[in-house]
Amino acid sequence: MKFFTPSLGLLAAFVAHTQAGLRFPCSTLTTQRLDPAAQPGALPSAHLHMIVGGNAFNATMEGDVGARATCTTCQMADDFSNYWVAHMYFKDPKNGTYHRVTPKPVQPLLGGSNGAQGGLTVYYTQFDLSKDNLARQPVKAFPPGFRMTVGSPTLTTKPHAGLSYQCMSGSSRGTIVSSFPTGKCSNGIFTTHHFPPCWDGKSLDSPDHQSHTYNTVTSEGFTNAPACPASHPIRVPQVTFEIEWDTTKFNSLWDPAKDKNPFMWSFEGNGAGTHADYMFGWKGDSLQRAMDKSECFYDGCGTITKQAMSQANKCTVKDFIKEDIDGWQKFLPGMAAGAKA
Repeated sequence: MKFFTPSLGLLAAFVAHTQAGLRFPCSTLTTQRLDPAAQPGALPSAHLHMIVGGNAFNATMEGDVGARATCTTCQMADDFSNYWVAHMYFKDPKNGTYHRVTPKPVQPLLGGSNGAQGGLTVYYTQFDLSKDNLARQPVKAFPPGFRMTVGSPTLTTKPHAGLSYQCMSGSSRGTIVSSFPTGKCSNGIFTTHHFPPCWDGKSLDSPDHQSHTYNTVTSEGFTNAPACPASHPIRVPQVTFEIEWDTTKFNSLWDPAKDKNPFMWSFEGNGAGTHADYMFGWKGDSLQRAMDKSECFYDGCGTITKQAMSQANKCTVKDFIKEDIDGWQKFLPGMAAGAKA
């Protein structure tokens, strides 16, 4: 089953009848120039990220992240993983100044997720959103220390399938496109990040943070990934996260008839450069238990504790960079005049 242009009402009904995998919200943990996957140890990293998940997040992260974290901004209380993306920005076509576009909780809200602040919604699916296939294709949870990225900030043409945008209007998410929408979106811009479903079974990471995984998906939406190749034979949970970016407050500041698209990523990159990072941090065997069970959709499977989002929102990390990122700014964080991050 594919997500192309469902209304939010239809989506709510769809979710109520789906039975495979996990779906849950995570509030924003921090917004800083940190990137322990692509730039470990860098204080600061090249560009700004929106980060959710466990409070073990730092400039350098090795080993069992889940064992070190003491809280998480995710609804699933056993998930101390970290998920992060480049931050979206609006560039004023009149004076060239920049302003952060803040995320808001993905709609419709899930059970018990009222109070989520910013952040994103995470999926871990076994097969697709309507069924599992565990008898034929068991899913192996990631090991401690595992990390991966998807997409690249250096890409300027078109991202691979699974990295997409939708122009939200009213109750509709809109058609899936491969870059920033060219017109005004009355309800914000929706972005989706699907990670590869296949792993080599040996490497926790790779020099490019992607070669140890393999993407067999060539179409959009929550579709079943084809069989994994011999080089990457291990089927892992299909990790996806979605973000609603609140672009509506900027709609009065530009005219699509005469201004080029004013939205960009925090490295001043276009839509092709969308990318995302994941660092596994589930406690013990909690994720494996979820992936081993049929009919295990967003209710925690009865074995994973769900925390109130009011509790999740108390989880924080310190401000490592101490950088002013709010309000209108002459340059993007990490950029000087004429320079790119």
